Amino acid sequence: MSKLFVLIGLFLVNLVTFAQSLDDLDFGTATTFDVVTWNIENFPKNDEVTMSYVADILEAIDADIFAVQEISDLEAFQYTIDNLINYDAYYTTNEYQNLAYVVKSSEVQVSAHYEIYTGISYPSPFTKPPFVIEFTYMNTDFALINNHYKCCGDGILDLDDLGDEETRRYYASVLIKDYIDTNMADKQVIVVGDLNDVLTDSVENNVFQAFIDDSDNYVFADMEIAQGSSSNWSFPNWPSHLDHILITNELFDELDNANSSIETIKVENYLSNGWSEYDTNVSDHRPVGLKLPVNTIGIADYDLTSIQFYNYPNPASAHTTFSFKGQTEFSSIEIYTHTGQQIANLPIHANQNSLVWNTTHLPKGIYFASLKNNRETMASLKLVII
Repeated sequence: MSKLFVLIGLFLVNLVTFAQSLDDLDFGTATTFDVVTWNIENFPKNDEVTMSYVADILEAIDADIFAVQEISDLEAFQYTIDNLINYDAYYTTNEYQNLAYVVKSSEVQVSAHYEIYTGISYPSPFTKPPFVIEFTYMNTDFALINNHYKCCGDGILDLDDLGDEETRRYYASVLIKDYIDTNMADKQVIVVGDLNDVLTDSVENNVFQAFIDDSDNYVFADMEIAQGSSSNWSFPNWPSHLDHILITNELFDELDNANSSIETIKVENYLSNGWSEYDTNVSDHRPVGLKLPVNTIGIADYDLTSIQFYNYPNPASAHTTFSFKGQTEFSSIEIYTHTGQQIANLPIHANQNSLVWNTTHLPKGIYFASLKNNRETMASLKLVII
């Protein structure tokens, strides 16, 4: 009898495992800003098969921005993104393994994209110049720096050898930090990519030590992943954790918020043949994603826990009711389109804690509401009109 129960148990486990599909995979949400870094190994690794997988995975993860590495065929990449709804592609045009962004255009407004540290002679710290995108999300400006560091090495940092793999990664980190310190000191900056080294090396061999030593201004959001179980690392074939997300101090409060999260997205769990299917047809790297709560984006200098701002119904078709509460007075609620155009200013009167807004005149789509105290934004939320 016991053997029968064991067999039944194993059958049920396998049934649950293989019953999952990419339709069950989700990451991005309407209440978080979602950024994912993903090395899509030599895209397209298996030609049209890879293109189909990647399109399905991007749609399933549903992040606001994907920073991707190792795009070998730009035409195939552009074709893949063209077949997605609400996403645009930005990419470098070098000869080999380009960097790219896949951006949800309904949520993110891109203002600039460019490469930095171009034209450095060999041995350059960079195998390819870092790719920067500047954008606005929830009326707040961000910069994202996408990288693919030099691979391999012996684990020993030899600063006297400029061609040493670890040395090149070390100076790549130093140069990116210097660029941010010099040009983006007051911006909300996220550094991502396949950085091809681990965060947990000793001080004398840690290629990221410049960032780690400046903990007042920089933190690796994925440090807990690096320090945790190897089952959650981004490069299972070694295994090691090589794909990282670094943030500047302007985003520390958002990261510390209870609604933020970071994870290695185990796409293979949603494929019938698991890692073998994923590795053969997609990549040898897993995506790593960061979620930050949208109601704290760009908000500072007040106690977040004292502010409550929500609306119902959402999505709305005829009207929605905004409710708000806090230890301060609110002056208005401003409504913006996804492109940042203000379309309404709803005044809030003394002792008022809710208001009803008629939405019948609006085209369907995504809007944003900002709770104001005079000119200061106290909280924000996303509103969907159907």
